[in-house]
Order: sequence, then C-alpha cells, then structure tokens
Amino acid sequence: MIVATILKDKTGGVISARPEDSIESVCQLLADKGIGAVLVQRPDGGIAGILSERDIVRGLAMIGTDLLQQSADTIMTRNVMVCSSRDTLDDIMHLMTKRRIRHLPVVDNGRLIGMISIGDVVKRRIAETEMEAEALRQYIATG
Repeated sequence: MIVATILKDKTGGVISARPEDSIESVCQLLADKGIGAVLVQRPDGGIAGILSERDIVRGLAMIGTDLLQQSADTIMTRNVMVCSSRDTLDDIMHLMTKRRIRHLPVVDNGRLIGMISIGDVVKRRIAETEMEAEALRQYIATG
C-alpha cells in the first residue's frame, strides 16, 4: 500500500497559512477545520514550514500569551520532512514514528499534492489488516 491510496480518499486541499499570519489566526484556522497542523507556504507556493498544535503549546509555554500576536514563522518547524505519493505506508509509519512527526506534506516532482497525518496512515493500515483478516476467514470457511 502506498501514500497515493490515502490521498485518493481525502477530500479538500491542503490547509495552509502564510509566514506572516498571526498565531491567533492559525489557532482559529486549526479549530475551524478540525485539524492538528497547517502547512506554512511562501507566496510562491513553496513550503516555508509547518505549524502544529504541539508547536503552539510549546510556544505558549515559552513565550506566554503574547505569542498569539506573533507571526507563524516565529515558532513554525522550518525543516519540514516530506514524502512522495509512491512511498509505502510501512516506510511512512517508520519515518513518522522515528522522527515523532504527525503530519507529512506529500510532494511529487517538486509539487505539493497533499498532506497526510499519522491518523490517515493508521486508519488505512487498520482497514488493510481487516481486509486481510476477512480474506483469511473466507479461505478457512471454504477450505
């Protein structure tokens, strides 16, 4: 199973913010969309960083509520790991676990095509396991 299978089932595009957007507006965006992270994109569409709920909580702990008026690029993660649509779910699960990453932009040929979360990966893996178990039950029942 590859990342492309996850993207096929996802609706909507990548939710993003700009580096100059306030942390407060990013918090509102996260709440409105029910998501845990946004991609921070430069005006040319390139990836400037990623800003997650975890980044915001850490920023609040370090800076306090003044953080809310600061810009996204103040606390965003700048060195963003990415994957491709051809990567396997096993490889992605290993990367996300090893690096403690919950969200990965999907980039093919230098172009952003989506974003996946650890929840997306686990959901797909569970579905795959259930299908395998059902196939085994059918095999045993007919044998």
